[in-house]
Amino acid sequence: MYPFVFRHVFTRMDPETAHHAAMLVIRALGVWPLRPLVRAMTRPDTRLRTEALGLVFDSPFGIAAGFDKDATATAGIYALGFGHVEVGTVTAIPQDGNPRPRLFRFVADRALVNRMGFNNAGAAAAAARLRTARRRAGTLVLGANIGKSRVVDVAAATEDYVASTREVAAVADYLVVNVSSPNTPGLRGLQAVETLRPLLTAVRDAAGTTPLLVKIAPDLADDEVDAIARLAVDLGLAGLVATNTTISRAGLTTPAETVDAAGAGGLSGAPLRARALEVLRIVRAAVPAEFCIIAAGGVETADDVRERLAAGATIVQGYTGFIYRGPFWARQINRELAKR
Repeated sequence: MYPFVFRHVFTRMDPETAHHAAMLVIRALGVWPLRPLVRAMTRPDTRLRTEALGLVFDSPFGIAAGFDKDATATAGIYALGFGHVEVGTVTAIPQDGNPRPRLFRFVADRALVNRMGFNNAGAAAAAARLRTARRRAGTLVLGANIGKSRVVDVAAATEDYVASTREVAAVADYLVVNVSSPNTPGLRGLQAVETLRPLLTAVRDAAGTTPLLVKIAPDLADDEVDAIARLAVDLGLAGLVATNTTISRAGLTTPAETVDAAGAGGLSGAPLRARALEVLRIVRAAVPAEFCIIAAGGVETADDVRERLAAGATIVQGYTGFIYRGPFWARQINRELAKR
């Protein structure tokens, strides 16, 4: 049913408009009495419970940041069977993001390109919604992904991240510092170790007991990945997210004119799989066994999840696969994982 709807309805809609329409449905699924009814059909097998970050995840598979930017649909996402939701990216200062259109489908590659630009209502608004979500979403683990406000100069980025941390750390189960989105000018420059160390130190101190992770780009050189992983361990961070979207367009089957028309932005989905897996292996080789790695990028099937876990991931995230696989994507993956 969903492939028909996707092909004949969603592909005829602007991708961002289609996303907002889907979010309305997902939000409705999080409301009583639909939430427990849907969850009864999607609840992960108890054998999939995973311990990480001092938390218990119902499943090792969750939804990555970017899908629920403002923490408005966490209960509905929980109802659909995901083991955790990472909301955001949120910024200290509310912002509209980049001009539309800013989201594009490459259907032939099962990929998306986005240059959303951290459109969100701000960290304070996200914190208020997370407080409500904690009451509604049962055993769902809630992470919060924070980024730099666009109007804040890169030189003042640390204070900006700390401001977001003070809003959301107390109401999130874990916190992720996003310095790897390609859609905020100057942001990826913060991944340089000499710049990243004081930023992460300040956020770590502001986060208190909330586990802190950092999210990196797949476009870093291998030695840069290794250096950031070792820095995260040295600073006592709880983990690392590997990876964000890529600026590469290598190997796409989508026609070049379509790719060029979409323009700049981060590519996610199946084309990212190989590099994201490489980065995961580099990080795992550089960190202790107990260090948490959240693997993301090109994850679409249960086999993809198994592959990431076998390569050293602690838990796994997806996003673009939700667009192409439909509302029961998490249930399908969980059931296939439980079979083995």
